[in-house]
Amino acid sequence: MTAPLAIQNASSSVSVTLAPDLAAAVNYAKAEKAPATRKAYGTDFRLFKEWCDGKGAQSLPAAPETVAAFLAAEADAGVRPSTLGRRVAAIRYAHKLASLATPTDAEGVKATLRGIRRSVGAAKVRKAPAVAERIKAMVTASPNTLAGKRDRALILLGFAGAFRRSELVALDVADIEESEAGLRVTIRQSKTDQDREGATIAIARGMFACPVRALRAWLDAAGIESGALFRSVNKAGVVASARLTDRSVASIVKAMAGSVGLDASTFSGHSLRSGFLTSAASNGASILKMMDVSRHRAVDSLRGYVRDAELFKDHAGAGLL
Repeated sequence: MTAPLAIQNASSSVSVTLAPDLAAAVNYAKAEKAPATRKAYGTDFRLFKEWCDGKGAQSLPAAPETVAAFLAAEADAGVRPSTLGRRVAAIRYAHKLASLATPTDAEGVKATLRGIRRSVGAAKVRKAPAVAERIKAMVTASPNTLAGKRDRALILLGFAGAFRRSELVALDVADIEESEAGLRVTIRQSKTDQDREGATIAIARGMFACPVRALRAWLDAAGIESGALFRSVNKAGVVASARLTDRSVASIVKAMAGSVGLDASTFSGHSLRSGFLTSAASNGASILKMMDVSRHRAVDSLRGYVRDAELFKDHAGAGLL
């Protein structure tokens, strides 16, 4: 996804003195969406364009009927309603960038998406939470290699800080401050902080599986003193300078879950975040204290984790049969 065409096309007619500022405006326009969102939207619109090309239809601008037909074809191919909702957002965004009327606002498109959700079901596929006991088992089974030290540190820090995987891989050594009580971790940008106001959270030391000790063991073994916190390690044990990707986090979580006999397909990078919240709720932590770590902005967002943790607590049917 590029900057709005209205901004881009103006570059050919502006004065030389205005050109540098216009170039800066283009870069700021690109930064309107998070990198992950731009990447997802780009993939979604590419799929839409390929489908349109195969049908001999125009993708930009697209007719509402074309978008509705695309959604129906995707639904019949097994694409989930949640993904289709993102496809619609990508098509809408592409048209806005091009200063074109948005076909997704048509009632026919909205009705098609509503009908798909009602016919197929819009329930999200929830990944298994990596609760505290599972985390302990995973890190215990992790090999004492350089990559193993990294994976233990990543898993424990990701769990203890209820990190999103994008936040975890974006951390630098400069974002970590160690003290006797634990770690102070500065998160410079997140999904709910697109304006980069930043947030600092506390990571408590652990008795059995300590994220502070695990992180120090990894950094010392890898010889990392600055830059990216988590990096790839090749088969020869050489640490790369580039940081891990968010997909790497998911792969590591799945591999570590599988190593202790869990169904790896039910775990994801989000399992660390959901595992912390589920475990904290089960341990009786208050929602406000949980929010201090997870940085959720609304209490309602955490109710599901609390409900899952207390599903059988004081059950209305207990003792009836």
